[in-house]
Amino acid sequence: MNSPILWDELTWKQIGELRDRGKDLVILPVGATEQHSLHLPVGVDTFSIVAVAQGVSAKTGFPVLPPLAYGCSLGHTKKWAGTISLRPETLSTMILEIAEWIVGSGFSRLVLLNGHYTNWAPLRCGLETIRHQYPELRIALRSVWEISSEINQLYQQDAINFHANCAETSVMLAIRPDLVQLEKAKDEPDRSAHCFFAYTVNQESVYGGVGSPSQATTQYGQKILDACIDTLSQQLEQALLEKLPLEAIPPNFPVV
Repeated sequence: MNSPILWDELTWKQIGELRDRGKDLVILPVGATEQHSLHLPVGVDTFSIVAVAQGVSAKTGFPVLPPLAYGCSLGHTKKWAGTISLRPETLSTMILEIAEWIVGSGFSRLVLLNGHYTNWAPLRCGLETIRHQYPELRIALRSVWEISSEINQLYQQDAINFHANCAETSVMLAIRPDLVQLEKAKDEPDRSAHCFFAYTVNQESVYGGVGSPSQATTQYGQKILDACIDTLSQQLEQALLEKLPLEAIPPNFPVV
């Protein structure tokens, strides 16, 4: 298997040559630093999203930017030590400013690859601003669990509002087993799955997790990783050839 192409390990000349060879799509992994119950480290979302991004890079040759290890984790509150959160507007501004320099380096496609659930809204707001300010840049946002419906099912099989669950624990067993303390895992039901209002994690979880981490296995984690890497690699290769929607209009389409 090829090695991933890491932006911060390249010289400026190598980055320009990569762009000129048609690999002008870059991947920005966005993780988080937040509590993950008693058995997982606070870097779970960053470790997992970097593993997916680098796996995709190794398959496709698309470069991976240095990851953002801080996200919008306000919902985890300060009940448990370790969480470090940005405010939504900060995260949105960060990706806007990163996009400015991606455009300045001559790249035309940016993929925001998200590893934490409540990053999605600020990332989407940032996407809107980027799309407005840099219309020449094609931008996409994908959370790892929504790469496909099959992957979504793998993540949510024990909890819709999952956190430190079977899937996340299994992925960590596959990539960093040394950081998993499975003997401390506490299974908790998805208490807010059918609630109307949104609640912070300390209002729905005793230990800081939701799901059944005690059922986690290395094999299940590798299955998730392989599915994420293979599926997203295929999607990005196809996306590189994607035309503007209006370019698909047939010549005889009536235009007013």
